[in-house]
Amino acid sequence: MKIGIVCYPTHGGSGVIASELAIGLAAKGHEIHVVSYATPFRLRSFHKNIFIHEVEVASYPLFKYPPYALELATKLVELVEEYQLEIIHAHYAIPHAASAYLAKQILAPRQIKMITTLHGTDITLVGLEQSFHKVVKFVIEQSDGVTVVSEFLRRQTIEEFDIQREIRVIYNFVDTTRANLGPTPSQKDTFAPNGESVLMHASNFRELKRVGDVVQIFAHVHERIPAKLVLIGEGPDQPHIQQLVKELNLSDSVVFLGALDQVEPLFRCADLFLLPSEQESFGLSALEAMMCGVPVIGSDVGGMPEVITHGETGYLYPVGDTQSMAQSAVSLLSNSVEHERFRQAARVRAQEHFNADDLIPQYEAFYLEILNQGKS
Repeated sequence: MKIGIVCYPTHGGSGVIASELAIGLAAKGHEIHVVSYATPFRLRSFHKNIFIHEVEVASYPLFKYPPYALELATKLVELVEEYQLEIIHAHYAIPHAASAYLAKQILAPRQIKMITTLHGTDITLVGLEQSFHKVVKFVIEQSDGVTVVSEFLRRQTIEEFDIQREIRVIYNFVDTTRANLGPTPSQKDTFAPNGESVLMHASNFRELKRVGDVVQIFAHVHERIPAKLVLIGEGPDQPHIQQLVKELNLSDSVVFLGALDQVEPLFRCADLFLLPSEQESFGLSALEAMMCGVPVIGSDVGGMPEVITHGETGYLYPVGDTQSMAQSAVSLLSNSVEHERFRQAARVRAQEHFNADDLIPQYEAFYLEILNQGKS
């Protein structure tokens, strides 16, 4: 198949999954054209059968804001005509699905199928904005096929937008072949030279991620056992978090690494992953940690219970219950036998339920199903 994938190039989950899907499909021989305003970070190296197309936005004095959605639609039209694309797969509703719909209308009566994958905040945050709500509902209803990354998000989409059509759940996935059995001693020693437990968190440091709760949980753990905290990512809350670390006298025990393209090598150094978010439609970073054999402690919200099995691969508590999260962290890190059991269970769950080898074929089958719609 010839497939156009539209996504954000950033470190968020939608861009990661779109890029990994492109890699997996290309490896199966499909011709993949990835469209974004920059090269997605996971696609910066060469991949056979993947072609990157960056959207250039013209700057005119008349426009207060660059008309990216229109430029994207124009680019999609050009790519369909030049490369005979069969499907445009838009990851994230705004503006990708809207631009894909416009491109489809421009190309009519030429047949091009449009699939939209909803990832979370395009429904739970952006989509609920009054200025976007009707557009999001429209593109969901006008897409030839719609997928979401969790059962929670499917229910949320139907409820918030009064959707009557079918929405297919295809879970986020990880390439489990990239997860080694564990870090080398020298890797972990970088963060814990004296054998301390390593707690880790990765996000875009937005208020929704409650990184302050991560620090509070760690502060409780640090009082009880030798531990270090490694924070991966960057975002608007970072200055506040850095100040909080100073106020709690934790500067010598907390490491800020900034945004990184590949997190698996670091996750293999972790003993515990913290994700106490206010909302997670799936929790991709938690899954990536589990793939590396790292138990997760986080919030019992959204799609998190679909990923993490409470009491087996980690622990889930109500949002803001940092005390319970910290107590479970101390208990788990203080019991090597129990910790190893959780490690193994986390790795097995990632491999058996969220393996790219199982989930990418679900997308392939969905593409074929949509392409065959209306054919006798």
